[in-house]
Amino acid sequence: MIIRPCLLGIKEGENLAFWTVREALSQANRLRRSYYELLRDELDQFMVSYALIDSYKNFLNKSIPYPFVEKRELKPRARIPDVEYEHQNAFIVIFLEDTIPAVHKKYIRFFDVNKTSKTNLLHSKTLRLSDDFDRNQKYLDSVHFYNFIKILLPVDYALLIQRTTGIKKRDRYSLSHFHVKIDWPIADAAEALAQSLRYISKDLYEKGDNYAEDIQKKFFEYYGLHVTAGGRRTAAIVAAQYLKKIPCISTVYVGSSESRALMRISERGVSRSILMKFTDEELHRIAETNSLTPSTFKKNYVVACKGKESICIFQATYFYTNPSRPPDDGKLHELNPDLYWLTVSAQHIIPKPGIWKYPPLPINAIYT
Repeated sequence: MIIRPCLLGIKEGENLAFWTVREALSQANRLRRSYYELLRDELDQFMVSYALIDSYKNFLNKSIPYPFVEKRELKPRARIPDVEYEHQNAFIVIFLEDTIPAVHKKYIRFFDVNKTSKTNLLHSKTLRLSDDFDRNQKYLDSVHFYNFIKILLPVDYALLIQRTTGIKKRDRYSLSHFHVKIDWPIADAAEALAQSLRYISKDLYEKGDNYAEDIQKKFFEYYGLHVTAGGRRTAAIVAAQYLKKIPCISTVYVGSSESRALMRISERGVSRSILMKFTDEELHRIAETNSLTPSTFKKNYVVACKGKESICIFQATYFYTNPSRPPDDGKLHELNPDLYWLTVSAQHIIPKPGIWKYPPLPINAIYT
């Protein structure tokens, strides 16, 4: 099966067994994927706004300086300082192209008791008794969806958005469950990854305890995290690995009070978005390099100003290196912990949410 190459390191001809490429889909499922990707583009915009811009406003409203992410924290293997910022929005959102079969409820815990029904939401005190409840607001094509998800995002654990089929058999996507726990052990997730990459044949501990410990550290690195990453980020990468058991594409968004970033994991790999400050001199240089006037750049890319500095949304995407790919010959190979599994693939300043005309602007910021 031929796989389309992407920015994050999927090679031409590389087989990703956990999802089907567009060329192998029926016309009906191609249309569904197009619809999913369209909805995901809109969700991307909302998640950037909620994770970064709304968090910045939270700090501003409390007259607390915003803790900007250091560039070094975006490097592969970087360890993020172990500080929690209560005004940073934290969440996990899982968005599937299809529906999770009930057999997976053992590890992705979505039940009748945590469906997004009015009864459940009132019982959990997520909604106030005075709140009007429109049963259609849980659908992504509802005009009230983003107001609805904003109410649920602060709830512990994950939100689950998946495909649902209505009376007319029309594909729709809904926020079906809240308070979704990810209960798959980290060791099992690392084992599954190591098997797929051919570092082990059956069991995580088949080559000894030290080898198993190194594999688990590499599992975190594969998803762009340090092994000491906090609970939400760990739950997100475990979920991303588990969802490979379901033959469709999926996207996991996670924001944490420590990372101050939006992390996105999908079939395309891993990306991380943060707020970054630029001086007027840097702003003018970036604008000139991209044939934009400074006023056009500010209008479409600057989300806030702090003194003489402009604040923009910076996104880093990551590329899988050869040691983090299955070997071409399919044979088992030995793990070398010193070799990097991720490298920075691209760096961009991305437009403000809602901007249609202007594209992301390439920039080299992490290593300057």
